[in-house]
Amino acid sequence: MSKKPNPELIDLDNPEWTAQDIQSAMQFSGLPVTLQAKLRGRGPQKAPPKVSTTIRLSPDVIQAFRAGGDGWQTRIDAALKDWLRTHSPV
Repeated sequence: MSKKPNPELIDLDNPEWTAQDIQSAMQFSGLPVTLQAKLRGRGPQKAPPKVSTTIRLSPDVIQAFRAGGDGWQTRIDAALKDWLRTHSPV
């Protein structure tokens, strides 16, 4: 069963590679070192990276934050940062 491609999803400026295109492509290691560095790196971090950890929270806390949709872990982080502005963690 062959499926016709959706014409709205065809990108004429970036066509799908053929087997010949793949065969003639240059490997990453064959690129100039300066280009490899640009393609490989993300650049400097704009903010310090977050630390992954596991904590136990009350079900009602998790439920309330998850009810807000995606980004609930970020909102918990923001709530804790806000709490730290006026409280001592010890």
